[in-house]
Formats: sequence, C-alpha cells, structure tokens
Amino acid sequence: MNILFLSLFPVSDLSQHGIYTDLLREFVKRGHFVRIVSPTAEQETADLPRDGYAILWVKTPQIAGVGLLKKGIGTMVITPNIKRALKRFCADEHYDLVLYPTPPITLAGVVDWVKRRDGARTYLLLKDIFPQNAVDIGILKKSGLKGLIYRYFRAKEKQLYAISDRIGCMSQANVDYLLRQDPEIDPAKVELCPNSVEPLERTITAERRRELRERYGIPQDKTVFLYGGNLGRPQGVPFIMGCLRACRNRQDCFFLICGSGTEFPALQAFAETERLPNVKVLPGLPHDDYEDMVPACDVGLLFLDCRFTIPNFPSRLLSYMQARLPVLCCTDPNTDVGDVCRGGGFGWKCLSNDVSSFCAAVDSACAADRETMGAKSYEYLLANYTADQGCRIIMKGLE
Repeated sequence: MNILFLSLFPVSDLSQHGIYTDLLREFVKRGHFVRIVSPTAEQETADLPRDGYAILWVKTPQIAGVGLLKKGIGTMVITPNIKRALKRFCADEHYDLVLYPTPPITLAGVVDWVKRRDGARTYLLLKDIFPQNAVDIGILKKSGLKGLIYRYFRAKEKQLYAISDRIGCMSQANVDYLLRQDPEIDPAKVELCPNSVEPLERTITAERRRELRERYGIPQDKTVFLYGGNLGRPQGVPFIMGCLRACRNRQDCFFLICGSGTEFPALQAFAETERLPNVKVLPGLPHDDYEDMVPACDVGLLFLDCRFTIPNFPSRLLSYMQARLPVLCCTDPNTDVGDVCRGGGFGWKCLSNDVSSFCAAVDSACAADRETMGAKSYEYLLANYTADQGCRIIMKGLE
C-alpha cells in the first residue's frame, strides 16, 4: 500500500524512536510505502522516496510549547497548507490508506479530500479528545465567547470521526467514553489500538547508574521517583507542588522532575523558593543522558489533572516500561492508566487531588520489590504495547 501519515509530530528520519515512528517503521518493514507529513518553520519541500518512505515538509505555525487554546487556533490553518503542499510536491502519488493521530482534530478537510480523490481508507489514531479536554481544565467554556470556539472545534471533532473508517483508541476507557459521548458513531468501527513502540533494552550498568546520579546530584542510596515529560496545565502542577511539599522531610526518597512546558517555570520557581532538600527540577537533559537516566531511577511518575472527564492515557508510560520501572499514577478518576498499572502488578494509583494518598503510595513504592515489579512492567509492554501489534491491529481493522 501507499500510506499517507498526517501529523504535527516532527519527523526528520524514520530511525527516530517514538510511538509514531516505531509504528510507521513496521508498515515499511511489511513492504508498504509511507509518505510522512512533517511540520517545519522553514521552506516547504519534499524528500525523494528512500528506504520505503519519504517526508513532506509543510510550513505550519508554532504550536509546540504553547497553551492548548493557542495550539488549537494554530491548527486551524494547517489543512489548507497540507493540501497545497501535497498538490505541489506529491501530485503523482496516490494513497490507499490515510493514517492520522489527534491532535489535531482539524485535518478532516485534507483527509476527506484524499479519501474522495484516491478512494483511500482512513484510520484515526485517537490520542487526544479536544475540545472537551480544554473545557475540563478551564481553558475553554461551553458558553460565551469561548463557547463559540468550543462549538467550532466540537464540529470539527465530529466531522473527523464521521469521515474515519476506523477509530483506534488508546484504552478501553477511551472506547467507552467515545461511544458514550458520540452515540452516532458506529461501534463496529471503534477498536482498541494502544500506544505502541518497538521494544528496546533500556537497562544500564551499575557504574553508569552511579555516574549519572553523581553528575546530576541525585543520591545513590535513596528511592528515586522520576517524572519526565511535558509540564503544562494537563499535568496539574499545583498538585505536584503539594506532593513535593508534603514529602520534603522524607529521608528515604528523592524526586527528579525533568521536562518542559507552559507550567515548567512555575514549578522550577516553586522548587527554588521552597528549598526542598529531596527534589531536583531540571529543564531537560541531553538525549543520551535522559535515555539512561530513566533506568537510573527507581519509579516512574504520571500526573494528570483531577478535573479531566476524558480518559487520557499518557504515552510517557511506555518509556518507563521499557526501562523496567514500576509506575505511580496520579490521575483523574476517569482514566484507566492506573488500573492497568496496578492490575498488571507493576504500579500504584491515587487521585490527583489527594496528597495523603500520594504519600501513602510513595510509602508502598519505597517498601516494594521494585525489581520484580519492573520485570512485570516490561513483560506487560511486550504482551500489549509493541509496534508490531499496533500495525497488525490497524491492518486487520481494514480487511
């Protein structure tokens, strides 16, 4: 098949590792050709096909590292840009399958155009439920001026669902929510298609572990809890601050927060003002250092704002699982990510508005057999979240 992949995820080379590049490599391995649409702030251009894929660079507005509302508005202009670039650079290409994740939800126009032109099948990888997620955390409202914005994006969301032949959801809670929220969707076209990766060995030597901890001022003899990733409104940073403050006098654990995002400056200023002795907040590490830092820690952390009514399922979980870490999930009551981790024997869960429950979960993690739980984490990844499995699910759904 010829596959068109539409995303705002920047791809410079298919050798990169991530939930999208790993999945696309599986299609290439099976003999399919993949045309990848990738955003750029530079001049638009198209690569020549190589090794089963090619990249189309499309000029897009700045949407990385900005708030949800600004990101949503920025995505409004993307569809005509992609359509124009496809006509200009890829006029001779026709596609059998259009594969596209959310965000954004504003790709319906270009998806529908390719579907009608080429008779292509369409598969939505539902990674984000916008605009309801923005309503949940107070960025949008369903009334007033912001209500107009909400209704615009809600219409785009429904349009995207309608033109999708298949919709792959990250978890069962996602499937249930989608069908409950949009009962007009045919349940037969909605299926479970989790985040997936090509499994890699993310273990390190004891010497490398000691070296990294020493370099970044992390104690050698304490249980280290790691959060790595985006720090924005969806992560509920005020709750994170409350948890760190509540654990400030603990002698048995250390918290490493490594990331970026709209709320990172506030969290960094908080850590500096509070002078927490067992907390380090870093703006980011060199790629190789971060990849090794994950297995140099003991427990992975997930944070989601407790106000969410939509069931998020953070892809960050997979990096912890590859490093054989158990995971402490601090979330809203609607996601099932905590149930998956606890049910699989490799994690703990608490609500992200209950600091005392977080402290109790930290107690459990410090006392646990983390090596055994980490092994279960990796085994669960191999059984459920590989890119090979993701590719098979998509192909089977299109039969």
